[in-house]
Amino acid sequence: MTEAIQRESMEYDVVIVGGGPAGMSTAIKLKQLADQNDREISICLLEKSGEVGAHILSGAVIEPRALIELFPNWEELGAPLKTPVKRDELHMFNERGSIKFPHFMIPPSMHNKGNYIVSLSNVIRWLGEQAEALGIEIYPGFAAAEILYNEDGSVKGVATPNNGVDAAGNHKPTFEAGMELHAKYTVFAEGCRGQLGKELIARFNLDDTADTQHYGIGFKELWEVDAANHEAGKVVHGSGWPLSKGTTGGSFLYHLNDNLVTLGLIIDLNYSNPHLSPFDEFQRMKHPPEFAKVLQGGKRVGYGARAITKGGWNALGKMSLPGGLLVGCNAGTLNYAKIKGTHTAMKSGIVAAEVLYEHLANGGEAGLALSQYDAAFRNSWAGKELKKSRSFGPALHKFGAWLGGTYNWLDQVIFRGHLPTLRDDKSDHAQLRKASECEKFEYPKPDGILSFDKPSSVFLSNTYHEEDIFCHLTLKDASVPVEVNLADYDAPEQRYCPAGVYEIVGQEEGTPTLQINGQNCIHCKTCDIKDPTQNIVWIAPEGGGGPSYSNM
Repeated sequence: MTEAIQRESMEYDVVIVGGGPAGMSTAIKLKQLADQNDREISICLLEKSGEVGAHILSGAVIEPRALIELFPNWEELGAPLKTPVKRDELHMFNERGSIKFPHFMIPPSMHNKGNYIVSLSNVIRWLGEQAEALGIEIYPGFAAAEILYNEDGSVKGVATPNNGVDAAGNHKPTFEAGMELHAKYTVFAEGCRGQLGKELIARFNLDDTADTQHYGIGFKELWEVDAANHEAGKVVHGSGWPLSKGTTGGSFLYHLNDNLVTLGLIIDLNYSNPHLSPFDEFQRMKHPPEFAKVLQGGKRVGYGARAITKGGWNALGKMSLPGGLLVGCNAGTLNYAKIKGTHTAMKSGIVAAEVLYEHLANGGEAGLALSQYDAAFRNSWAGKELKKSRSFGPALHKFGAWLGGTYNWLDQVIFRGHLPTLRDDKSDHAQLRKASECEKFEYPKPDGILSFDKPSSVFLSNTYHEEDIFCHLTLKDASVPVEVNLADYDAPEQRYCPAGVYEIVGQEEGTPTLQINGQNCIHCKTCDIKDPTQNIVWIAPEGGGGPSYSNM
């Protein structure tokens, strides 16, 4: 169908796919360098959400180091970093309460002095304003759905999806063909588990010398709380309950200004029990006193979930390829030891821009593999930071929260990152055991005060997709969800999805089928990661659909 459609095209020096921290930083730094040297470099940035920042979700405590590199006068320019961190706490939780660690036992990577509690979606909106002020072309509501290749196999650019295609794949009266964007170089900044990034990694074997990538699913809620329960600048991190043995992750509670708090739970997607429901684990998390005392009498005003790329240094493959670069979480630059990826993603974009500018300004040929980018990022402060914490995730996976945490404390505090490197080379989706071998979970019903159901949660994400459009959640084999996933794993997609997208219907009648409620999708990508047979493939929907996060 794609070959028969005539598409218009536009030419640029650099096309950037994705308007998150890495993509915005690439665009801004590249334009700054061009302006400083009185050169013309045409830059186009595509963003699949209808508004810049609308798909951005993070805790978030931001380390401003990379922001300072981009804008030393960020305060004067009005960047929305208004809540400096005033103190840190680290807790080990159980069902009744928690053990608070003494300050000296908090690993250096978890110290947040000099950092800021922010709404990352608002930070990205601000970065978008700075980019537009520099004259960068930004197109919100335009996803990149297809990679275009030159005859020599190098990346030529990308194409946006066709709009006006119904659920059966037919053209509606409103049909519009996608647009092709050709570039000397294309930067892929799609975030975690990017559709195009995944294709490029496989096509160019970018991960052939790297460990298997690992992921987590992060949940977040935004609450307005009673002033008496609020302490602006307080940061709480925790591990332990509600996660059971064999499941690792961590919780957080951040106090912003204006009686707002954000809280959440990150669950590593290497868990083995298919009965586990990450969403329900998050709802249970809020009931111990450390969380409940803050939320009591408050109001939940936001909800979202997003997968994170957490393999770190060990899983960091090649980031350059003929005609393209991978930046940010598309490449895997998040530092899981810090539970932070914004500053490293931004730095990867800055480094990419510096490499691109030098190459283009010196008349470099289009379509080459700029391997100097890989070396430059690995030798930057961001690369060195990732290398130092390379064993953090594997230690938790191998030894659990207590012993793994002890190993990491010794590695980070005593041995300064020089203990033997630990590795974890088994894919997350391959960790699931058969349902018959695992204990079932009995989750309490939500009380509507601290814990809630999925429909009311998705409502707060402001998720919207056009009616009767081609579903962007695709199956390689339509028989697998029942014949394999349901039969062997009790249909885990019903539980690992944080938005109620996947539902087995007709089971009581003896004719079970998988119903995909694509309109609920909040673009977290967890299904693409955790499906045990890798049968579910997430592709870009028509531009503008999905969640619309505000202050998240």
